[in-house]
Amino acid sequence: MSEFLVYNAIFGDGHFERIALGNMLNKGGAAGKIYACPMYPDMVAKIFHDRSKSKTNRQKLEAMIQNKPNIPIREENGKKYVQIAWPEAVLEDDEGFCTGYLMPLINTDEAVSLDHLMQKAVRQKEHLSEKYTDRLTAALNVTGMVMALHQCGHHIVDLKPANVSVYKDNMFVAIYDCDGFSINGQSARYPAEFVSEEYIYPEGMHENPEDMGEEQDKFALAVIIFKLLNNGIHPFSGTLRNKEDEKTDIQTRIEQYHYAYGMWPDKYQAPHPYSMHEYFDKSTLDMFERAFSKNGKRPTAKEWFQHLNYLGTILQPCKKDKNHVYFTNKGCGLCAVEQKFKLKLSDVAKEKQEQQKVRGFGISNLTSEKTRTFKQMKQQALNRLNKLAVLLCAVHLGLWTILPIYVAKFKDVVSSRGYFLQLLVGVLILKAVFVFLNKMQTFLPLLQNAALLYMLKLYAVFNAVVCFFVVNGIGWTLLR
Repeated sequence: MSEFLVYNAIFGDGHFERIALGNMLNKGGAAGKIYACPMYPDMVAKIFHDRSKSKTNRQKLEAMIQNKPNIPIREENGKKYVQIAWPEAVLEDDEGFCTGYLMPLINTDEAVSLDHLMQKAVRQKEHLSEKYTDRLTAALNVTGMVMALHQCGHHIVDLKPANVSVYKDNMFVAIYDCDGFSINGQSARYPAEFVSEEYIYPEGMHENPEDMGEEQDKFALAVIIFKLLNNGIHPFSGTLRNKEDEKTDIQTRIEQYHYAYGMWPDKYQAPHPYSMHEYFDKSTLDMFERAFSKNGKRPTAKEWFQHLNYLGTILQPCKKDKNHVYFTNKGCGLCAVEQKFKLKLSDVAKEKQEQQKVRGFGISNLTSEKTRTFKQMKQQALNRLNKLAVLLCAVHLGLWTILPIYVAKFKDVVSSRGYFLQLLVGVLILKAVFVFLNKMQTFLPLLQNAALLYMLKLYAVFNAVVCFFVVNGIGWTLLR
């Protein structure tokens, strides 16, 4: 065994042991590598990449060992399931540098990322349960873990489904890389270093991870629960109401509070077409409203834990599908979404069966001769539209040219109405003309020339001013 793989282990009760590490199990994350520990087969060692942070790492690990959350190893059918890889001992080298720590071994072969539980296609690929109650159980277990950490004053900060694993058999959850949490020590807080977009609370957009705390966890936890209950749909994703609006990323929508599933419709986006939030219990919708609306008091992990337990007591089995359940007398939201999805697939299939067309012509009918005929017809139609546009321009210019002469005949009547009324009528007429020209622009290709359209509008304004001067004799007065 190489010398650098032998370390001194300092356990929570204060005793020391000489620990020889085994093979490297994986390269781990950004912080360090993971090694087997032959002396303690149910434990592994995490060895940090950077030894320069020895003092800070030691203080943080010691604070973690002294303030351990109540998240016990769970047992079921004679098997043990580790839920959290919390440090058990600090590892140091012979020079006294803190090099890493020992933690419980989590059997990754029996667990998958919580992400895999969100969508049906992924669940089927991973051979995961289709029971909706299992997703509710997973949400409850994640919430229980967050609640236990918060009771000790710790904050996960980088809380997201990819950082949480779920055991396939029973929906127990497991979490790693706890040294990256924000840790509450006796004399200081040891901050987190990372946070992930799409789970950052709106007020924290311009904060550093080390400044984040329980509010960040409360927001990220609510997002995870929403996704687990709503088939993986993010609470800040949806369908743009106006296709001309700029499409923004999820984190920007979070920052701007574009929550699409609340009591009041969001102006920017509508709910995802396959969302089943309308079938949630009203108390659940109220909880999400608090979590995602501006100025809302976000539910704590304890409140979510109590609420998810409550949901478990009101669930009703679906008569159509044994894997489905529903919350209210509205019926089964899962069935409603699946029916909507089937109808969509049916519509797509019908479209494929219909003869494909290009500008109204069946593809099978588009011989070279017919294609030429089609082009000639299209050119003839374009010529007619251009002639109509030229006629419109001529009429427009002619009318505005003779308008000052015509108005001069009624000079006394019009001038007696006063400047204000004249200007008001003139503005309304110009507004109507501009609206008419803009509408014609969509039908007449020639008017899509911006310079031409601008010239027509400018000519109308010029002659309207001339009319005003003529009626009120302003020009003659100035010349005198």
